[in-house]
Amino acid sequence: MAWIDVIDPNEASGELGDLYNEIADTRGKVSNVLKVHSQNPAALKEHLDLYDAVLYGASPLSRAEREAIAIVVSAANECDYCVRHHVEALQAYWRDEARVQRLADDYTALNDLDDALRTACDMAVKLTRSPGAMTEDDVHTLRDAGWSDRAVLDIVLVTSYFNFVNRITNSLGVETTETEATGYDY
Repeated sequence: MAWIDVIDPNEASGELGDLYNEIADTRGKVSNVLKVHSQNPAALKEHLDLYDAVLYGASPLSRAEREAIAIVVSAANECDYCVRHHVEALQAYWRDEARVQRLADDYTALNDLDDALRTACDMAVKLTRSPGAMTEDDVHTLRDAGWSDRAVLDIVLVTSYFNFVNRITNSLGVETTETEATGYDY
């Protein structure tokens, strides 16, 4: 499941047990990327709060747009775990497996991706691969594509969040299976 010791939900007690129960009640089950935090329940709690704010909080970005950005960033970081999980999530919104998979494989080749989302994905990849190359012009490009300043902030937050999680997942060897990647409440 991971390269470090992980406390299983059936063995968890106290703060960790409470967090696992909350996650299972809200999401349907506890994902491996959250279980890998089990040695540090305080970090798990803060991670959950950030996840909820960025992915589920009020935003000018739809849930589908946030999931699309998550997939593009995770693909750029070669994070198979996150790509697989968020392909499942986006499928709940797009309901088109072939289109979702094309986005994951190469969003630039997806002809029916609207211009605003394509611009957001372009910026997300640039921020992922070359954070020091970001300039004010990138913000103007997003605005020109129709994104408000709040939307620009949320695009950056989703991108940054997935860079954070991709690094946790890749560096700790968090694994997924078909069963583990499915069955969550979106």
